[in-house]
Amino acid sequence: MTGALFVLGGARSGKSRYAQGRVETHAGPLAYVATGQPFDDEMTLRIARHREDRGPRWTTLEEPLDLAGAIDRAAQNAAAILVDCLTLWLSNLMLAELPLDEPVAAACEAMRRCRVPLVLVSNEVGLSIVPENALARRFRDEAGRLNQTIAATAVEVQFVAAGLPLRLK
Repeated sequence: MTGALFVLGGARSGKSRYAQGRVETHAGPLAYVATGQPFDDEMTLRIARHREDRGPRWTTLEEPLDLAGAIDRAAQNAAAILVDCLTLWLSNLMLAELPLDEPVAAACEAMRRCRVPLVLVSNEVGLSIVPENALARRFRDEAGRLNQTIAATAVEVQFVAAGLPLRLK
């Protein structure tokens, strides 16, 4: 795989499992860029379980904000990189009240300059009802814009539903 693969789907759709499987086809050490933060016990357990499931080939870089920097750092030693997930990264940026344009542009630049296979995962949040509060509507709108930008930058785009990938690009 040359260029970035973008995998999106709904919650519990199988997108992360599919993305991890694609990365694991590459020989050598693998890097996992984790954007989630353990704000509660459930998330702490989930992160630990996912780390254990990945196994010893994987190195985890925890980076809630500087996605471009994390991709650049991971590319120095990994044969392939998995970023999971862009919607958590977006949430982190929004909660920190940071502007979004610059970090998104930087992430796209990092995608373009990355010389190892790169797979990015995101939630598709625009297939449901309109959220009732302003923050949730803003998040949905920003996630939709982010997904469009990443999809335009990626070489391949897969949508996963019920564990089944559908090639979009």
